[in-house]
Amino acid sequence: MADAAAEMDAIYRVQRHIYDASRKYYLLGRDGLLDSLAPPPSGSILEIGCGTGRNLILAAQRYPSARCFGFDVSRAMLETAEASVAKAGLQHSIQLEQADAALFDAKSVFGMDGFDRVFISYALSMIPPWRAALERAFQAVKPGGSLHVVDFGEQSRLPQTFRAGLRAWLRKFSVEPRAELEGELRRLAADTGAVLVFERPFRDYACRAILTKPAVASGHNFSDHQRGQ
Repeated sequence: MADAAAEMDAIYRVQRHIYDASRKYYLLGRDGLLDSLAPPPSGSILEIGCGTGRNLILAAQRYPSARCFGFDVSRAMLETAEASVAKAGLQHSIQLEQADAALFDAKSVFGMDGFDRVFISYALSMIPPWRAALERAFQAVKPGGSLHVVDFGEQSRLPQTFRAGLRAWLRKFSVEPRAELEGELRRLAADTGAVLVFERPFRDYACRAILTKPAVASGHNFSDHQRGQ
């Protein structure tokens, strides 16, 4: 975790102070993801890669009966998130911890067996071992719960010049859209009996997904799937 934390701290130590003001113009679909969470009464919500805490604060305000949790590998980002949570007066609703998404274990980090809703907003494109992070995220979903993802798409229906410029700019921040994300989600769904809804809004500028876990065991063995990686 130390290497990943150091890399993210180096990128965001200064940028974290202007992150929310600048990112709202191109991290499209985040608020729609929050609308889709709709946790059960007194349910639990986890954000993976919570960054400045912007999404988690909005989730806690939107679903006041929910218990909200978030983690990030960057200590610098967590300092900003902690200050923002305190400013919003939501310390009683939101718990923050430092953890690596590719190694995340709900029990050891939060003392939880799982969460009703888990979401990842524009973080998989920044995590080199993103497949491991995706599997860990889905493991953290309770039976009957769901994993919600929004991230950069392939921009396939946008002008080539726009796509090339965006990719070059994103690389400056170690961001790489995951072309294989849909396929990986479909494989997870097939291997676990989950139900997947996958969309490519904004002319494929972004992609968003909801992967819902069966309420009861489906006979599929997720551990076997992991061992086959």
